[in-house]
Amino acid sequence: MDPALLLLLSNLLQLQSQLDPAASLLSSPPSSPSSLLSSSSSPILFFALTSILSYASSTSSPSLPRPSRRRRRRRSSSSSSPSPLPLPPPPSSSSSLILTLPSDRSIFSMDPSARDARFRSLYGLSYPVFASLLDQLLPLLPSLSLPLPPDQTLALALSRLSRGISSRALSRLLHRPISPSLISRVTHALTRLLSTRVYPDYVKLPSHHRLVQSTSAFRDISSLPNLAATIASSPVRLRDSTDPSLRSPYRPFPSILLQVVADHRKIFLDACVRAPGSSDPASHLRDSSLYRRLCHSDAFRDPSIQVGGHIVRPFIAGDSSFPLLPFLITPFSSVSPSSDAAPSAAAQEAFDAALAKASAASVEPAVALLKGRWKILRNLNIGLDHAAQTVVACVVLHNFCQIAGEPEDDGKYLWRDPPESPQPARPVDNERALYYAGETVRQALAEELFERQQHLSDGTPSR
Repeated sequence: MDPALLLLLSNLLQLQSQLDPAASLLSSPPSSPSSLLSSSSSPILFFALTSILSYASSTSSPSLPRPSRRRRRRRSSSSSSPSPLPLPPPPSSSSSLILTLPSDRSIFSMDPSARDARFRSLYGLSYPVFASLLDQLLPLLPSLSLPLPPDQTLALALSRLSRGISSRALSRLLHRPISPSLISRVTHALTRLLSTRVYPDYVKLPSHHRLVQSTSAFRDISSLPNLAATIASSPVRLRDSTDPSLRSPYRPFPSILLQVVADHRKIFLDACVRAPGSSDPASHLRDSSLYRRLCHSDAFRDPSIQVGGHIVRPFIAGDSSFPLLPFLITPFSSVSPSSDAAPSAAAQEAFDAALAKASAASVEPAVALLKGRWKILRNLNIGLDHAAQTVVACVVLHNFCQIAGEPEDDGKYLWRDPPESPQPARPVDNERALYYAGETVRQALAEELFERQQHLSDGTPSR
């Protein structure tokens, strides 16, 4: 019986004894209502007994106490269980964004595929890659002086970069709101860290060993010897701006230009964001550190080979919007070659197709994957002062994912920009010698490729 009911009965018996001393526990037990009614205080006791029976009937109802106890137990368990995270684990269905962090012990009970899918939806990468990136950044994050734990700092920045939303929109989605100003501060601090201190470790020109591997892989792809990488220029859309330097007659939105060089693994070897949307890829290239290194240092120098009696160093392939140089070979375009010994039309077409095949297997899907994973690059809702570092930071994150073996999911993450017809680059005065050298190399490569293809089609061995 409920202890409260026993206490009430005890008090009632004491009251009866005081009002009717003749009554005793033996002659009038509490379970006998007739003895209580025969006392001089029976009206009072009858009222008290009625109250007791009413209380007893309400507490003995089987349908009421159990649910209330369950509700109290749930509330007490949820409020008393310690939560080591700044943010709680996610509910099964909610419109709020709950950041799942590596410090959340509940993730270890999740199915690995479901856990990785959730991390990709929140951060653009799987849980193991997130944890590995966090380990790499832990020694550097204290220098940012942010009022958040390291895992939450990384989670907020990656969530914004991968989802492509503004800091204000992300703040509204969070289960426990964080101010938009703090989210912006976190994003800017982390992208600056990635684009400066982390960039040299993950975006760099290949060593001699890597260069040999790349030329071998590209020969399998395109049949071109000593092709080491491919280059492309891609516009990154900005939010609306009236600045005419950000606009190009070839696209209806303000932008800045991203120049990237990629190898056969879709890993970027170099990235440059130094030109507004009104600029052109050739001018952007000439203003980059890559151009100076290719012209004046030993980058992409060895191993050199002989093709048609000409020395061919490892070269980069680009479209006709880039200048023709001995280390940057472009397709045959509407600009007529200066030499009378130009390859035949068939040889030119075969060569252009080989260059296109190389780009389609490397830099083009690399850029598509970059903008697919990091949706902020589709519409950069960042101030112009932080635009370049944000783009370069996404390049670093892309390489980190590629090196870590993050799945590409059969094109699920690919994002293709609207196609633009490249405007052929023309040589400038101080590039005349380089242009003629590049033309010679291109002709030798085209003739050698066409001859080899002819021998293969005829069934005769090539020389």
